[in-house]
Amino acid sequence: MNLVVDTSVWSLVLRRPLVDENHPYVRAFRAHIEADDGIFLTGNILQELLDGLRSKKDVDWLVRLLDPFPLMPLERGTYVAAAALRQRCRSKGIQAGAIDCLIAAACIEHGYPLLTADRDFLHIAKHSELVVLPPE
Repeated sequence: MNLVVDTSVWSLVLRRPLVDENHPYVRAFRAHIEADDGIFLTGNILQELLDGLRSKKDVDWLVRLLDPFPLMPLERGTYVAAAALRQRCRSKGIQAGAIDCLIAAACIEHGYPLLTADRDFLHIAKHSELVVLPPE
């Protein structure tokens, strides 16, 4: 199975110096790795992860670590779909962020579920075709 792993889960998996291996999202991530599932990133997920680092050494380390995980290609239509999704959410009283809607639109476009610990995506999924994976 192919899936997208959101920043919230990567942050749990990459937490240093100590990762909570019993956290349900860490276990879910490890299970997808062990199953040899295709794990994808979007450019903004990659950027969010790198933005949180302070040193060039840490940035270089994370760039190397994430290199095997491909970026999903996003086309103009993905951005249009993200804006439409955000408008749909707003009309339902949901304050979904532009970046979250872009991630959701990319997942929907490619047919990939999203592994995320960010509950905002559950609200987006209620008003779209986004599939949010349970932690286990």
